[in-house]
Amino acid sequence: MEIVYNDEKKNLPIAQLHELFIAVGWSDSGELPDDMKAGFMQPWLHSTLVISAWDGDKLVGAVRVLSDTIFRSVIYDLLVLPEFQNKGIGTELVRRCIEHFPNSEWLVETTQDISGYYEKIGFKRATGAYLKIPCKLFANS
Repeated sequence: MEIVYNDEKKNLPIAQLHELFIAVGWSDSGELPDDMKAGFMQPWLHSTLVISAWDGDKLVGAVRVLSDTIFRSVIYDLLVLPEFQNKGIGTELVRRCIEHFPNSEWLVETTQDISGYYEKIGFKRATGAYLKIPCKLFANS
């Protein structure tokens, strides 16, 4: 298994990306309806940086970043297929992100049960307030 990383392609194959979301439990199984396909890709296409991990022509991991490239960068949607987890792929995706904007402050929002992963690769718990306005698309869910 030789994993190849790509930091130039944002328009990932939608079916493989959706399968990745399903595999990590972030999406329901089944085909995306046509009216959702364009919306599903918008966050990836408009991100500052997208890095993908490939085993041949199979998408096995991906991460997207929003950044001003100088002061602050935020990691979103770090995903690795379960059968490829614990092989250093997620860590390598994050390392490559930081390599792009090495002087930036790096942030990630995560759950309590996953926070230890990020702490192992160098993130520190932040203090302060966390505020939000919910997404109107999902506010009534």
